[in-house]
Amino acid sequence: MNGGDSDGSGGSGSGSGKGAQGLRCLVTGATGYIGGRLVPELLDAGHQVRCMARSPGKLRDYPWAGRAEVVRGDASDAESVGDALRDIDVAYYLIHALGTGSGFEETDRKAARIFAEQAHAAGVRRIVYLGGLTPENIPEKDLSPHLRSRAEVGRILMESGVPAAVLRAAVIIGSGSASFEMLRYLTERLPVMVTPSWVRTRIQPIAVRDVLRYLVGSATLPDDVSRTFDIGGPDVVTYRDMMGRYAAVAKLPHRLILPVPMLSPGLSSHWVGLITPVPASIARPLAESLRHEVICHEHDIARYVPDAPGVPMSFDKALALALERVKDAQVSTRWSSASVPGAPSDPLPTDPDWAGGSLYSDCRERAVDASPQALWGVVEGVGGDNGWYSFPLAWAVRGWLDRLVGGVGLRRGRRDAQRLRVGDSLDFWRVEELEPGRLLRLRAEMRLPGLAWLEMRADQDDKGRTRYRQRALFHPHGLLGHAYWWSVSPFHSLVFGGMARNITRTAEQRTAKITQKS
Repeated sequence: MNGGDSDGSGGSGSGSGKGAQGLRCLVTGATGYIGGRLVPELLDAGHQVRCMARSPGKLRDYPWAGRAEVVRGDASDAESVGDALRDIDVAYYLIHALGTGSGFEETDRKAARIFAEQAHAAGVRRIVYLGGLTPENIPEKDLSPHLRSRAEVGRILMESGVPAAVLRAAVIIGSGSASFEMLRYLTERLPVMVTPSWVRTRIQPIAVRDVLRYLVGSATLPDDVSRTFDIGGPDVVTYRDMMGRYAAVAKLPHRLILPVPMLSPGLSSHWVGLITPVPASIARPLAESLRHEVICHEHDIARYVPDAPGVPMSFDKALALALERVKDAQVSTRWSSASVPGAPSDPLPTDPDWAGGSLYSDCRERAVDASPQALWGVVEGVGGDNGWYSFPLAWAVRGWLDRLVGGVGLRRGRRDAQRLRVGDSLDFWRVEELEPGRLLRLRAEMRLPGLAWLEMRADQDDKGRTRYRQRALFHPHGLLGHAYWWSVSPFHSLVFGGMARNITRTAEQRTAKITQKS
């Protein structure tokens, strides 16, 4: 997002009217993939930005956090939505209940109605919504639930009495997007693929950079424009074409792709969930959306947000830029940036506002012959390709078991190989608290009969010696939760004990190498 050839920036505000800068914009979903990238683009275009988030603390470590206002709000709470919309000119609605279960359509419907009513009451001048591109000549009842809900939300916002721009996109290609991660891992890991029939469906992907450009440009649409716009890149391809072209751009050998009609979206989503970092709960709606052809039938957005040579970006260039960002570890947001739907947000046990109840803990403490800074470098680097410093097989098995029951598993990895920020996903954990140089607290997002946290601290004792403190906490839910803790406790010495030993040993080894070189 820092200019140049990133896949998520590069003058996305160029299409907006230069005489109408300084609008007051509300961005919902700022902790998500698109929202987290849109905020700095709006700021760079000269607008004032307010972000609405259920957990404002998750935005505090974003590079743009000091330039935007952050308020607490929940899309299902009319009062908090109304407060967030006060004195706003343009409201961006980037909320989707993707993967929340069978009731997600009602959740989407309720939130959209609240937002529409509150935006009208607050005198908002424009609503901008990023929805899904729907196929032409297909009754809405025959669409996938995901696309049907997106279409309904767009309609609710259009009927709000506030001028609305509903941008409809198909597959979004950019580093960290769910669609890109699916494509990337399927193609890289499977030289021979037995695939569902939807790989033959024609789709019109779009680069995330162009999505952001259209979103920013929509802020300054004329007041009398209230309609949907199809947005897409210049290429119309099948998913099979996309995998072939990915292999070419990534310089992989030719992939053999064998479509099999009997692989339903449900079955194929589980297959995707096993092969890629994207869990079945998210892969399924994405796969179901590919049953029908989704291509643009107009490009009217260009009347208001003009295209330049090479814009919108070609599919191959979007792939190349996304791969470059992944290679350089410059992924600003990921599909997993938003919390897993239904993930707990209860207070940490032992905090003053904790409700109490049973609490199991595993505490480890070790002296470290290294500086706190060296120890912290190891702590902040845990997870992802760096691993968890103990019994890799146990971590891998736990990740696979989580995937089998519909959880996120270990494959989410890290956004950045060395640095973390509050709100980052980290394998099947999420960073809940971060005090640089001192504390890393992770909250479990795996499927568990209870709530779990893992804390790692780099401290000094009263004599100035470095100490590593590690604490695993588990708050069981019901009898199953208690049974779970006691069934895994025999492995804690191997897993948590080994983790403490190896983290401290690694810090000492790194310190010794630096001392030898000096």
